Amino acid sequence: MSGVLEPHRIGTGVNEVELMDTMMAPMNGSSEGTEKKKATVRLLIADDHPIVRDGLKKLLLLEDDFEVVGEAADGREVLEKVRELDPDVLLLDLRMPNLDGLATLQALQQVNKRTRVIILTASEDKNEFVQAMKLGCSGIVLKQTAPDLIVKSIRKVNAGEIWLDSHTTAAVMRQFQTGSEASGAPGKGRERSPLSAREREIVALVAQGYKNKEMAEKMFISEQTVKNHLHNIFDKLGVSDRLELALYAIHKGLHLTGEAPIR
Repeated sequence: MSGVLEPHRIGTGVNEVELMDTMMAPMNGSSEGTEKKKATVRLLIADDHPIVRDGLKKLLLLEDDFEVVGEAADGREVLEKVRELDPDVLLLDLRMPNLDGLATLQALQQVNKRTRVIILTASEDKNEFVQAMKLGCSGIVLKQTAPDLIVKSIRKVNAGEIWLDSHTTAAVMRQFQTGSEASGAPGKGRERSPLSAREREIVALVAQGYKNKEMAEKMFISEQTVKNHLHNIFDKLGVSDRLELALYAIHKGLHLTGEAPIR
């Protein structure tokens, strides 16, 4: 799939501690250094078609830092597996028996808020995409997406970022705007006045997954100042919450600044 908007990231890849661990491992006869070097992403695959689960598992196990810790064939099994396995990332189909993807997402808010969720679906229903984002999913990937982008989406979401391709982002934003107009929300114009440099920096950090406290520490300001900036940004852009702000930022390319949070 073309047109994927990816957050800019700056990094050296291996820090000095990891490099020293790797160098020392052959000396002390231990594999501990090698293990420290890899931060394994623990994955749970949820789809009611065995052939899809098997194909995804084979694809993901080609990555050295991916571990498929479990599979689920329906929504209720997803909830059980998430409780039992506590995966880092859940790949969740929208069309499943017993409990569909949206109902499963809603239930997951009570079960496990740590696991990040990527909707992996063949559906192109934009209303479902909006609902999924509102229910806390971190990414939407269509099943016809190229394999390398599926892998990349997992890495980005695991790092705390939102993953949507440009087509899906635009469609979701249109649905948000349509919803706002239908509800009669006043003054929902976009960018009624320009953002300051500081406000644009905050928008970029929100889109990259930073929380208020993390932004305050990074920018050397108080958490209350961050909240004040966000209030002004919401008013200027006509958005109602952080999710809509993040989607708007990705749609407009305002997220292409700074580094992603370290988690």
